[in-house]
Amino acid sequence: MTPFSRAQMAAKAAADIPEGWVVNLGIGIPTLIADHVPLEREVIFQSENGVLGMGPAPEKGREDPWLINAGKQMVTLRPGGSFCHHADSFAMIRGGHIDLCVLGGFEVAENGDLANWATSENDTAPAVGGAMDLAAGAKRLWVVMEHTTKDGRPKLVRRCGYPLTALGNVSRVYTNLAVLDIVPGLGFVVRDIVEGMSLEELQAKTEARLHTA
Repeated sequence: MTPFSRAQMAAKAAADIPEGWVVNLGIGIPTLIADHVPLEREVIFQSENGVLGMGPAPEKGREDPWLINAGKQMVTLRPGGSFCHHADSFAMIRGGHIDLCVLGGFEVAENGDLANWATSENDTAPAVGGAMDLAAGAKRLWVVMEHTTKDGRPKLVRRCGYPLTALGNVSRVYTNLAVLDIVPGLGFVVRDIVEGMSLEELQAKTEARLHTA
């Protein structure tokens, strides 16, 4: 059994984004999604630092240091892309104009709660940043993350133990072992699983109860 790579996780999420959606990508694995959307498919990527219409990462030697995403990574601009003031960018987010936000996560609970900015009251992260605005303002929230921590603890849990970013907003999770929907009143429903892994083996790495479609 070989877990999905980060690029494969991003590609799976990219394949599920419908034509015409406006999408915000959080820092970390979610930023890779822009590299896997075919150029012929119109997906409009928005960044809270004021970019609308981001493209994939630039080719080596063609980087523009002034064109970055919210994670300070250099990006490209697709035809028709534009720039706007930071306040206007958050007006799009808080006004409900973003079809989908994809964030990383420390924990996701079976009721759709997300913890993704701090692991304790003494965490070194200065603030939650734009994650709360995005989780609350976007029409849909997906999470892309590893299935377990480095020491093997489950990240798909019954209830989050870390400070929360969002309450009940996550509807889908992509991990290096599976793709799962969160169904209200039921919890995690497995849509896809890495080749060579059984449902029982996946359940052993998951605190919350898993269901099949």
